[in-house]
Amino acid sequence: MIISENISLKEYNTFGVQCYAKRFVSITSFYDLQQLLKSEKELFLLSGGSNMLLTKDIEKLVVFLDFKGISIDRENNNSVHITVNSGENWHEFVLWCISQGFGGVENLSLIPGNVGTCPIQNIGAYGVEVKDTITKVEALEIETGKLLTFSNAECQFGYRNSIFKNEAKGKYILTSVSFQLTKNQHQLNTSYGAIETALQENKITNPTIKDVSDAVIAIRKSKLPDPKEIGNSGSFFKNPLIPTNQFLELQEKHPAIPYYKISETETKVPAGWLVEQCGFKGKRFGDAGVHKKQALVLVNYGNASGKEIYKLAQNIQQTIFDTFKIALEIEVNII
Repeated sequence: MIISENISLKEYNTFGVQCYAKRFVSITSFYDLQQLLKSEKELFLLSGGSNMLLTKDIEKLVVFLDFKGISIDRENNNSVHITVNSGENWHEFVLWCISQGFGGVENLSLIPGNVGTCPIQNIGAYGVEVKDTITKVEALEIETGKLLTFSNAECQFGYRNSIFKNEAKGKYILTSVSFQLTKNQHQLNTSYGAIETALQENKITNPTIKDVSDAVIAIRKSKLPDPKEIGNSGSFFKNPLIPTNQFLELQEKHPAIPYYKISETETKVPAGWLVEQCGFKGKRFGDAGVHKKQALVLVNYGNASGKEIYKLAQNIQQTIFDTFKIALEIEVNII
């Protein structure tokens, strides 16, 4: 375990933003992490680097969590319980599940980042959220070094939210996540329009979990830029939930507005549609911009700073509020 100084973080964040860590250490074992906590408490935790925008250099010790491993805890004819260490790549884990015939996470294919960050954000896509499969999360308490277990209920999952983004933020290091997945009679979620269309185009009438995963991968690749080619962090804004009466007023002015009915009192409006209606889709401001195929994605075309990307995000937020009276919430963590 070697602590290095003045390390570039450009390769450690999917936006490809150039910032520096005053001190940096890569952790590959649970034991090393426990030893580190005996002397270091002010930490900046870094995993897949996929859900953050760095706007400044990091003064705290940057801890890159790189310990891996997947274990099957128990299984029966219908389900399997799996524990995955936080350093495992999320998409590679999904592909592993599919290769084993384990269902439940196929709709979450190709989401960037590592397993350890998936509960924090309660990642979701195409009608599925990761909370639907998580049974527990293990985490080290930074102050005491104790290993604690959070049940699904204790994680307080919400829409792109959890206890780890709120009252537990900065108090724990998530070390592993446990899942319950299906082995047969998979409950496939293909109701999302784009998935249905992709399956129909490929003449698939009785899809497998791999068929659903392949469809999701194809859809995401057609709409979302590869962070290895263009810096980005996927969806930058949350889809806003607004009162249904406010939505009905908007619908009168904009009959083509897409929506998802959440309840009798709440309606979800696609943030990407709002951004596009305000003319930002495909626009570029220096090296910061909005992706040409998906208005929900902000991108770094090369040398944009985190501050420049954040300034663009604030401009979008203000324009949408002025136009639609909707407060657009940022999904990505601003550092």
